[in-house]
Amino acid sequence: MRPGPTNSIVDVPGIRVGHVDRVGGGWLTGTTVVLPWADGAMAGVDVRGGGPGTRETDLLDPRNLVQRVHAIVLTGGSAYGLDAAGGVMAALEADGVGLPVQPGVRVPIVPAAVCFDLGRGGSASNRPDADFGRRAYAAASADAPAQGCAGAGAGAAAGGLKGGVGSASAVLADGAVVAALVVVNAAGSCVDPATGELYAARFGLPGEFDGLRRPSASELAAARQLAQSRPPSLGVGLATTLAVVATDHALDKAQCQKLAGIGHDGMARAIRPVHTMFDGDTVFALATGGRPAPDAMQLHELLDVGGDCVTRAIGHAMLAASSVGPASSESTGGSSEASPDAEAGLPVPVSLRSYLDAFPSAKGHND
Repeated sequence: MRPGPTNSIVDVPGIRVGHVDRVGGGWLTGTTVVLPWADGAMAGVDVRGGGPGTRETDLLDPRNLVQRVHAIVLTGGSAYGLDAAGGVMAALEADGVGLPVQPGVRVPIVPAAVCFDLGRGGSASNRPDADFGRRAYAAASADAPAQGCAGAGAGAAAGGLKGGVGSASAVLADGAVVAALVVVNAAGSCVDPATGELYAARFGLPGEFDGLRRPSASELAAARQLAQSRPPSLGVGLATTLAVVATDHALDKAQCQKLAGIGHDGMARAIRPVHTMFDGDTVFALATGGRPAPDAMQLHELLDVGGDCVTRAIGHAMLAASSVGPASSESTGGSSEASPDAEAGLPVPVSLRSYLDAFPSAKGHND
């Protein structure tokens, strides 16, 4: 097994990704759009979190009429962020992309799901709108997408650490590609409390996470002490991990739904607890159809490896994330400094350390 050329979702032919985000001045949020071919892709969805925020997911039920979607939108902003999908829809319409419903009339099919990041930049009124969607669409590219604090992952958090966007791909035995893009914004943690290691790292392909090591005992003890001093204050809808799993195999809607469901298995390997009542965990699946439909054994491999791609993407998201928020002795280990936003009279963002700032020895810095 090996990753594709970029080890990301754009290794699936026909897939493009666009990010837009805004950070600073009371903002810490963004939107990500995943675009298939202009004529769309077969799609499925599986929603397992207890507090989802979604749009156009019922139509992906295999019993329903619409067969293909023209974009998937993942966005911050909680339920307000669903406005971003309207911007993507308008941009697709302007490009003549959509489901023909009448002569000269096309309706773009744009399912979407949101994660909660309200107030993490300092102001809960700063959230994605239709313009975020338009700009994310305009930014879509077949280049490897930015990971970490980008797009819908700009304001993400996971288990008290900074979350973000991550991606991973794999080339199957028959030459087909399966890949995932994940926005990690979980109520649960991606870190094993017994060792400080990322749960996802143990599922990497050969060499993928070889640069990691078990964090030092002193860093682990400090992280435990900090966690104990900050009892969780969760509320409905205060998290949510989102994912898109894509392949170039031709799948029907039921098979796409199965692939989305297996994607949740990959999520469960990397986040604990997962699918809580405080998450809206949602996985979409896309099949671009560049390759023939798989036989039974090919489908088995596709599902198995697709789940692992979600796990690996979560690991990459956590490793690519960077710390955000005002500098302080608690978040950086240095002396306290005034926040530039506070000095400017702006709302002060939430302080979130990245995994590698919390556990610098995990990268072998102490070697």
